[in-house]
Amino acid sequence: MPKKATTTKDSKPKKATKNTAEYFYAAGKRKTSVARVRLYSGGKGDIVVNEKPATDYFTLLTNVGVLKSPLKLTGTNKKFDIQIKVIGGGVNSQAEACRHGIARALLEFDPELRSTLKKAGLLTRDSRIKERKKPGLKRARRAPQFSKR
Repeated sequence: MPKKATTTKDSKPKKATKNTAEYFYAAGKRKTSVARVRLYSGGKGDIVVNEKPATDYFTLLTNVGVLKSPLKLTGTNKKFDIQIKVIGGGVNSQAEACRHGIARALLEFDPELRSTLKKAGLLTRDSRIKERKKPGLKRARRAPQFSKR
C-alpha cells in the first residue's frame, strides 16, 4: 500500500515520499468540488485526473487550459507529473478546483512562487456557492408574484 502525504499539527500539506518519488500535496476547492493534487517532481508533464489523462477527463480545451494555467504562469510545464482526484460539482467547477490545488501544491514546492500566483489570483479560494432556499420564497431570493387584486 502506498504511503500517504503527511501533515503537520496545523494541517498544512507536507512533502512525502511514494515509491522513491517525492511529491507535493495540496487540496483545491471551488463551489462543491474538491480536488486532491499530487505533484511528482522530475516528471514529463503528464496530468492524470481521476485515473484518466486530463484531455480525456476534461473534454473542453478551455478546461484543460484552466487546469494548466498555474504551471504556464510559473514556467513549470514539464517539471512535474500531476495526479489529481476530484469529486463533486460540475465540470467547470472541478477544473477550477484542480487549478486551485495545483497552485497550492506549487507553493509547497517553491514558496518563492507566491507573489506570482497571488497576483494572478490563483491562491484565493473562490467561495461563491449556491445560496440556500428560504421558506416562503420560490428560490433563494425569488418571491412569489404579488397580486394587488
